[in-house]
Amino acid sequence: MCIRDSQKGLPIRIGVNSGSLEKHILAKYGAPTPEAMVESAMYHASLLEKFDFDNIVISIKSSNVNTMIKAYELAAQECSYPLHLGVTEAGTERMGIIKSAVGIGSLLTHNIGDTIRVSLTDNPVKEVYAAFDILKAIGLKTDCPYLISCPTCGRTKIDLVGLAKQVEERLRDCKKPIKVAVMGCIVNGPGEAKEADLGVAGGKGVGILIKKGEIVKKVPESELLSVLKDELDHWGK
Repeated sequence: MCIRDSQKGLPIRIGVNSGSLEKHILAKYGAPTPEAMVESAMYHASLLEKFDFDNIVISIKSSNVNTMIKAYELAAQECSYPLHLGVTEAGTERMGIIKSAVGIGSLLTHNIGDTIRVSLTDNPVKEVYAAFDILKAIGLKTDCPYLISCPTCGRTKIDLVGLAKQVEERLRDCKKPIKVAVMGCIVNGPGEAKEADLGVAGGKGVGILIKKGEIVKKVPESELLSVLKDELDHWGK
């Protein structure tokens, strides 16, 4: 991108990661430390500032979560430019999501960061879902459903794991801001689901439908999912 593109309102992203530091900065710090990466980013920002260009976004990524967090914390102290958060080379789906959630989520909860990118060695669509889930988990994305479900225990008499996964899949592309609970037993289920808009709790071969903390219907276990789906389809209408 040319500097003259500033007339078009296009930002330039300065991207620094632990594997691309200048030789003189790496020699100064001896390793790709958070301080080294921030110094590199500020150096490149200064080059653009010499041309009176300040429409800048800064990205400072590392595959090490602690290094990434510290680098962004330092950058937030050093400048007021928007920060693009991410853990680079995070890995395959499971560990990559865990590392990204810890790194990105912890910074966002401290009001550091303006845009995010989840990087996975997987289908890019999963990166988008993971990014949405991180924002949803910390309350920054509220125009979507929120699922709560309990762990299995000795009181669980239904296929809780299977039911919760099916409900989660049903909610994946739902755009309604609704909190849904899937609970494994009718002993604690109604109480634990009282803050949910809609929920189900299972018993021995049966289950109950819960709305706003109130039990409204008892149905066979085989009908729990279909009853919940029907309620979701008509929610808000």
